[in-house]
Amino acid sequence: MRPSGRLTLGTMPTDSDHTAPLASPAGHELKQVYLSLGSNLGDRVANARKAIAELDKAGIKVRRVSSFYKTEPVDFNPQAWFLNCVVEAATGLMPLQLLKAVKSVERAVGRRPGVSKGPRAIDIDILLYENVVVRSSALTIPHARMSERRFVLIPLRELAPAARHPVSMRTVTDMLQDSRDLSQVVRFKLEG
Repeated sequence: MRPSGRLTLGTMPTDSDHTAPLASPAGHELKQVYLSLGSNLGDRVANARKAIAELDKAGIKVRRVSSFYKTEPVDFNPQAWFLNCVVEAATGLMPLQLLKAVKSVERAVGRRPGVSKGPRAIDIDILLYENVVVRSSALTIPHARMSERRFVLIPLRELAPAARHPVSMRTVTDMLQDSRDLSQVVRFKLEG
């Protein structure tokens, strides 16, 4: 039995194992990650854009960004709708370092402690880190509820429809088709 709080890493094979690893300029291997961003306080678009810019400063190179989506709150309903997106990024950070960097970005954008699942300037979740599985008291990868949330799966499908959950081995498209989540997820039209 593992002690509580101990980090557990494991990998599962994926269809993309044959691809060449990303490399940083210094020659270190970069890992591909998918992050979910959400905001429902203040200028939601500005918050998301600032978070995307701050990720790069934190050692998380954003490669692609999904469309933005206006999404119905889940789990804690008496609050404003969210603006959500998913980013595909590359990083040399290990999972717990990535978590620390993401939390730093959240603080830089204005996130403050509050009600669990409640309103926030920005929320950034680590959805996938390559095909790595992490289980610890501080971090769970893949994100524990990603397969149940349309506000995650719809923008993730836009970037990586064939990406596989490293535990269930189901694709993003399959998870979305089987989701029981009935919350509304509507593409957000940006002005200009």
